[in-house]
Parts: sequence; C-alpha cells; structure tokens
Amino acid sequence: MRSLPPEKLAQARLALDDVRLGKPVEAALRDHLWNAAPLHKSALVAAYNELVESGEWDADEALLARIRLKPVRTLSGVTTVTALTKPYPCPGKCIFCPDDIRMPKSYLPDEPGAMRAVEHNFDPYAQVASRLAALTSVGHPTDKIELLILGGTFSSYRRDYQAWFVLNCFDAMNTPHHGEHREHGESPDKNSVDSMHSVVNSLLEAHLTNESAVHRNVGLSVETRPDEITPDELAWFRSLGVTKVQMGAQSLDDRILELNQRGHTVADLHRAVALLRAGGFKIVLHWMPNLLGATPDSDREDFPRLWNGLCPDEIKIYPTQLLENAPLYEIWKQGEYHPYSTEELVNLIADVKPSIPRYCRVNRVIRDIPSTHVVEGNKRTSLRQDIHAELERRGTRCDCIRCREVRGGQVDASALRLDDLVYHPDGAEEHFLSFVTPDGKIAGFLRLSLPGPDSPATGLKDLEGAAIIREVHVYGQSLEVGRGQVGAAQHAGLGTRLLAEADRIAREKRYRRMAVIAAVGTRLYYLERGFERGELYLVKKL
Repeated sequence: MRSLPPEKLAQARLALDDVRLGKPVEAALRDHLWNAAPLHKSALVAAYNELVESGEWDADEALLARIRLKPVRTLSGVTTVTALTKPYPCPGKCIFCPDDIRMPKSYLPDEPGAMRAVEHNFDPYAQVASRLAALTSVGHPTDKIELLILGGTFSSYRRDYQAWFVLNCFDAMNTPHHGEHREHGESPDKNSVDSMHSVVNSLLEAHLTNESAVHRNVGLSVETRPDEITPDELAWFRSLGVTKVQMGAQSLDDRILELNQRGHTVADLHRAVALLRAGGFKIVLHWMPNLLGATPDSDREDFPRLWNGLCPDEIKIYPTQLLENAPLYEIWKQGEYHPYSTEELVNLIADVKPSIPRYCRVNRVIRDIPSTHVVEGNKRTSLRQDIHAELERRGTRCDCIRCREVRGGQVDASALRLDDLVYHPDGAEEHFLSFVTPDGKIAGFLRLSLPGPDSPATGLKDLEGAAIIREVHVYGQSLEVGRGQVGAAQHAGLGTRLLAEADRIAREKRYRRMAVIAAVGTRLYYLERGFERGELYLVKKL
C-alpha cells in the first residue's frame, strides 16, 4: 500500500494519538488538517498500518475498529469482492431487463460495482486487485474473501472464458501486494482445446496456492438461470471452485413468467434448485414484485411459494424498476403496466418479510440502480431502512439471518444455545444448526443436507451415500487469520462444535460419509478436522 507523504503521516499520527486517548474520531479528523482540509479516515488507517508494520506500535484491534471506514461491510465475518464479466449475449429475453450494449445483460454502467468493471475494461485481475487495495486502505481485513462474479448468465459464456476469468480473479487474490501478476493472456476469443487445458491446469495451481494465500477465497458465487442447471454444470462449477449459485426465480407463477418472457417455468426452477442442493451448493434466489401482470395482492400470495419446496438459503428482493432501455418501457407507454409507489412497496415487503424462515438471509431489498434511470415508481435506494422503520412502527420484526446476526457484538460462548431447525425442501431433509445468544442473535450456523430417496442424481462420486455440509459460517467482524479478539464469535471454536453436531446427526441417520463443499481457501480448515481430498469435494467416513 502506498505510504503517506511525511507531513500528512505526521498529522495522521497526531490524530491517532488523540483517538487513542479517547477523542471521537470525527473530532480528531477535524482538528488535524492536511492542505487546509480535515484528514480522512483512510489517512488514519494508513498511518496505523505504517506504525504497526514498523514495530513502533502493537496491533490494536479496538483502535482499528474505531477508524475503519464502513465497518458494516465486513461485520458478517467475510469481506465481499465483486467482479463483472464482459458484455456478452444472454439467452434470456426478459422484458424488465435493461439492455446496454456496453454492459452484460441487466447491468447499467453507473451502478457502483459496474462502474469499477467499466473503469478496468472488465479485466478480472484488475477488478479484484483494485478492490482489495481499496478495502485495505480503509482498514478492512482482506484475508477471507467471498468472490461474487456477476454479469448476467455466467453459464452462457464459453467455458474457456469462464475458466480464464476465475483464474485471473484467483491470481489477484494470490498476489500479496497487487503488483504485476502471472500473465495469462487476453480474454480468449476462440475455442481451443490446448488453451482450455492450459487454463484449467493453471487454475488448479492457483487453487492450491490460494489455500494458504494472503487473501483466501472462502466463497465463490456465480449468477445463472434455472434452465442452465444440469449435472454436468454442477461438476464444472465445482472445478472452478464455485460454492454458491444465484438464480432469478422472479415469480412463482407461470402466467407471470410467461408474460414477462422469462423463458423458464416454475417446474424448471424447482428442478434446478433441487439439483443444486443435491450438489451441496448454497442457493440464492431473486424475487421480483411488481412484474407485468402482478398486483400487490398477487405478490403477497406469491411470496410464500418460495418456502414450499424451494427453501432458498438467501434471497434478494428486487422490485421491478421501470427503465427506459428495457422492453417493459414500451408496454408502460401504452398504459398496460403500472409501477408500484414507494408506499405500496414498503407496505408489501413489510407484510411479507416477517414470514421469512429463520434459515434464510435477505441480502438485498432493492437494486443499486441510480434513481436517474427510473422512469416512474419507487426511486428510493434506502428501501430496506424504510421497511424496517415500518416494521418497528407495526411492532413486528423479521427473523431472517441478516436481522439476527451478532455482527460486532461480544459473544459469551458459554451462554450460547444450539438450535436445530429441521425443514424439508424438495428431495432432502435440511438441518439448520445455529448457535444463538440469550437475546436471539445468531453467532454461527451450519447447513447440513441429508439427501432423500427422491433427491436428483448428480453423478458426482464424492457425494454417493454422503450427508452434505453446504455451509459453515461464524459471524462477527472479519478478523485476520490467526488473530483473535476477546468475545469474537469467529474465534470461539463454534465452527468445530457445529461440525461435531453435524457428524452426530448424520451418523444417527445412517449416512456412511460426510462431504463438504469447501471453498478453496477453507480447505485446510476442513483437512485439519478429519476430511480428505476427494475429486471435487472434501470427504470423510463416518
């Protein structure tokens, strides 16, 4: 990371001293100027890092937490980094999707994550490296990285491009200081068996390097469509290191799907979700109220269908936004479509949000599309805050994972209660094991899937006769590997205790083996706890 100019470093050190003595951070920044303007938090973080690295100061997690910019970004226990794939044709014809020739389908160039992609010409290495550098500069730990690869339907890209893209993302995570990286050439523009073989071999090497790298990958997510999911696609995803798949459900009504030219049915969605679950993947579904043909009342009837067999691990609620460069715009001009008002949306989502099961996490309730693009209807991007204010006014609440996680709070491990929430999605019995605080906050959880007789065949040898651990997650401010913090959930041994309980349940249910869909950077954690390397998963006998 670039050093501060000596004069600015001196001012930042004085401000840091004030903060250590108890002065509020904002006051310390105002009191110490640089070029006649207050210092920024990033200057304090840079000065803190220089002082610790030089040995002048000992590491002080409490101080770093006070000066960190936007600490909520890593309070869920990991640091998220997003990379967008290049513009490429999408097989979908959805009428609500914006179509900008400069972008992958459904994205606009001035959305926050998309802006970084455009700035770096969609280069995967540059996107990841620049984001890691930016996060480090404002005090966020970057040793546990969840990589989100966005850009529409990932499965529609050629596989040589997919492998090349993932490889360059891993190269960025494997490079300690984001300097020159190993050269893998330009984005492939023609199919070649030899080049594909070379890239896949390089990716396997990058995976092995990442197991002990500075920036370890603890999750890899891609976006695709339900009609793209096959057993072969599952195996390919695992070879890339994918652990989580996002798909647009959009609606659970075939009439609405057809009106909006979604191109798949509700039955296709159920088949895809069951297959992904049988493969151990974490499942994120997008649900869109206010599609063409829907009403607030029909959306209220539609939402509960998510929990009838599908049972996603996470959801994103994306209200339809009327955009001028989407086919829906012409339908609106003809008077055949009416966007909901902000008040209607807030009331609708406040009505359905408390019904979300405790095993699901609500990641988003609005897209980051700038309001200047929205022709009519809701333009507020703070919809989540509006909805929570309405829930508070009503005296009710949402019990989804995001609303219950401990975040930066202190955890007394001896006071935690172990809950086992059992539910039955298509083809499996699921156990959501969680450690819960006395006030109902969640400190950590494990998703154990027990495939049933009607579970779809994956063709994956590692999973034959196996119970499957689909996710282990312990909450709290993301901490550097090997660095503890008093009362931090991430360092209370909760993960090991959850694994032991999963073993006990699987043995009781007469499963012969346990498999885990380990992210590349978490493999060593599981290998140290009795698992062995399989073909695409880590496995152990029970």
